Amino acid sequence: MKKIVINNCYGGFGLSQEALIELQKSDSRFVNEFESSIGILEEGDLYPSDELKRDNLKLVEIVEQLGSRANDEHAELKIVEIPDNVEYIIEEYDGSEWVAEAHRTWH
Repeated sequence: MKKIVINNCYGGFGLSQEALIELQKSDSRFVNEFESSIGILEEGDLYPSDELKRDNLKLVEIVEQLGSRANDEHAELKIVEIPDNVEYIIEEYDGSEWVAEAHRTWH
């Protein structure tokens, strides 16, 4: 089973400073962008936090260890488990997220 971190309330995904510090300790590429977000530093370029894969093993571990202390002030993080072979996407409405199986879409 694959574990994925999502936000389970309105407001949006965000990590507490404690969780951000733990994530930075695990990989120096992760840097604070601003108060409750993180960027990924690669080859001198800073990428926004949405580039952080929600199935990142260290992220999952931190959320499991810290529980509600991993949440920023507008988040309620939750770990969802899906089968390993499922291609997924994270969808959201007003910051409240869910995991959906990826499929083709046309507009």
